[in-house]
Amino acid sequence: MRYMQVLAISFFGLLLASGCTKAETPEVAAAKPVAVVNGTPISRDVWTLYIKTRHGGKAPGDLTAEQQSETLEELIGMYAGAQEAEKQKLDDGEPGARLELVRSSALAEMLFTKFTGGVEPTEEELKAEYDARVADLPKAEYRARHILVDDEAKAKDMIAQLDKGGSFEKLATDNSKDGSSTEGGDLGWFSPAQMVKPFSDALQQLEVGKYTATPVKSEFGWHVIKLEETRATTPPPYDAVKAQIGPMVNQKKFEAHLKELVKAAKVERAL
Repeated sequence: MRYMQVLAISFFGLLLASGCTKAETPEVAAAKPVAVVNGTPISRDVWTLYIKTRHGGKAPGDLTAEQQSETLEELIGMYAGAQEAEKQKLDDGEPGARLELVRSSALAEMLFTKFTGGVEPTEEELKAEYDARVADLPKAEYRARHILVDDEAKAKDMIAQLDKGGSFEKLATDNSKDGSSTEGGDLGWFSPAQMVKPFSDALQQLEVGKYTATPVKSEFGWHVIKLEETRATTPPPYDAVKAQIGPMVNQKKFEAHLKELVKAAKVERAL
């Protein structure tokens, strides 16, 4: 049913899509509304945006007179439905909060686009951001195995068997509940940040070839960890990631701008 199709194109979609449309000319913006529903005007800007959303980016002039009329009726139906939803207070609570968040997010995105539009970061800014990112990279990567079980007693039993010369790979294959059990507990190469903190903290205390003397508890269960190898990390060359750094620089600038706006705003926090 066409009306149901109209409802499926929510106000959320229209708000988000608005960030991707070009501003209309002053003449069009000043034109009379294309319709008025219970006193609420539907501007030509809204109608044009709806057509672009509904018809794959087409402008009103790309549609036949019949298509334009049909599309306008759909939009009028959407407005009438939205007004009825407001009468029934369906926008109270979480639905209303979602609408407010989407609107605020869309407006902030528009501000970001204007703030960063047409201004490319300088070479100095790009290089400084690259250096900062490289400095934050872990200095080493690790290759390790582990045995993951549900309780501490079983983990201690695994360690006892290892102390007696048991094979770590076989114990992991036979006992670990982790998917790595099929590989003898082998986790491959990873950086410490990729693992939960108790795991990475214990791992970084080990010598190559050694396993943890006591079980390590994490949110996933109890681990017995063995460090297989370590190697120094090599950051990607500056030229290889330069294109990706520009948006990071712009994002940092915008975040600093938002902080200044917050400082200048009158904010009353309840939490």
